[in-house]
Amino acid sequence: MTDTHEPGSGYWFNVRTHQVEEGPQSDWKDLLGPYGSRAEAEGALARVRARNEAADRADEADDDWDANPFNDAS
Repeated sequence: MTDTHEPGSGYWFNVRTHQVEEGPQSDWKDLLGPYGSRAEAEGALARVRARNEAADRADEADDDWDANPFNDAS
């Protein structure tokens, strides 16, 4: 991505204002996207939450990687 904001370059979700922007209009640090439609951009936070929860579950499962007693080297 370039540092310039190009109008018409997809839909972006602004995490600060919780508004959808058509073409990036805000600072990059505040944006998620680009998305192909306004509806996709509106669902950005729900997707982020779902992915974070899945990653948290994977991390928790990984915490027990050596819980199997057959893994003990004796």
